[in-house]
Amino acid sequence: MIRTALTEIAIFLIPFAVYALVLIATRSGVTVPASWPVPMLAKLTLAALLLVIASFLLLAHYGGAPPDSTYVPAHIENGRLVPGVER
Repeated sequence: MIRTALTEIAIFLIPFAVYALVLIATRSGVTVPASWPVPMLAKLTLAALLLVIASFLLLAHYGGAPPDSTYVPAHIENGRLVPGVER
């Protein structure tokens, strides 16, 4: 679960990182507050939220087991732990 949360946080931060790289490339000063105006932050936040929503939709559509599969939970066979599988 933590990997999924960290992945979504990383996806959210992508637009801000790209904008920071643009500021570095144009030598505009990443740490200067004037380089981060409120309208630009609003656009970056909107883009980040759209990316996160798209990633959630793609995860829901392509992730997980097939719809008709059956989960067999972990169990003990001959004294050994057999991990759970999708069938």
